[in-house]
Amino acid sequence: MNNDLAPHLAIALRHASPGLNATRIPRVDLCVGQGSTEQAPCLYRSMICFILQGSKRVALNQHLLSYDREHYLISALDLPLSGQIFDDEAGQPYVAVSLVLEPALLAELASTMPAVREREQQVIGLTLNPMTAPLRDTLLRLLSLLDAPDDIPVLGPMLERELLYRLLQGPQGQLLRQIAQPDGALSNIRRAVAWIRDNATTRLRIGTLCDISGMSRASLHRHFLSLTGLSPVQYQKQLRLQEARQLLLAGEYRASDVAFIVGYESASQFSREYLRQFGVSPIRDVRQVRLAIGEASQG
Repeated sequence: MNNDLAPHLAIALRHASPGLNATRIPRVDLCVGQGSTEQAPCLYRSMICFILQGSKRVALNQHLLSYDREHYLISALDLPLSGQIFDDEAGQPYVAVSLVLEPALLAELASTMPAVREREQQVIGLTLNPMTAPLRDTLLRLLSLLDAPDDIPVLGPMLERELLYRLLQGPQGQLLRQIAQPDGALSNIRRAVAWIRDNATTRLRIGTLCDISGMSRASLHRHFLSLTGLSPVQYQKQLRLQEARQLLLAGEYRASDVAFIVGYESASQFSREYLRQFGVSPIRDVRQVRLAIGEASQG
């Protein structure tokens, strides 16, 4: 068993409880979770994710990626996915650390590095890359700040820059540089995605997205599909259904009320699309999840 990430894991477990934990280091989160038997919807932000224990499988439409502590994941933009986490070989829980990407900082760093002649390539919004010793070392020093919080204001920004510098030098440096380019196709789609996310309940008009992204309809559709695996309309639908599921599980609204809250004009259409997305009706889904939670708590 590779123990290169053992010290990282020890720090993470000292500072994280089950679930998603925001840390005192800006943009750095810790996640702890027990392995699941099925995929669950999740919204990935534009971030880097390092697994410290266990493994994960994520699906971007028909694109399936599985990774563990030997690889890190880059999400180039906010993506509605389905994911499944797994305990490690000894049954210990999944543990991961993520860093939300800051385009302005990436741009600043890229501008100080030697110019790189970019190769033309098909860009996708979700990629896996092998973990390296320099990345492990930098990540450990960044996480160690959780044990020395007074050092975070001074050393945190320095170590974040070093980590991003290592990533820019890696196999997906081109993807990260594209995030930093304000007039590139990736940045244009990021603006369109941000508008859809902030206006998820609003009726989607492709002309509005074209204006926001500065792209033609054909270019918008081609690049959006390439990066997210979805059309703009499908992307909005995924966001609406994920939000609806969270509202239903909270137990404060009926399914018919949730349908209108997330932007559907018809409760029956909402139920059909919910069934198509999650494989069960809204009411049955909530019942099954609550039953599973009750059984887990009793166990």
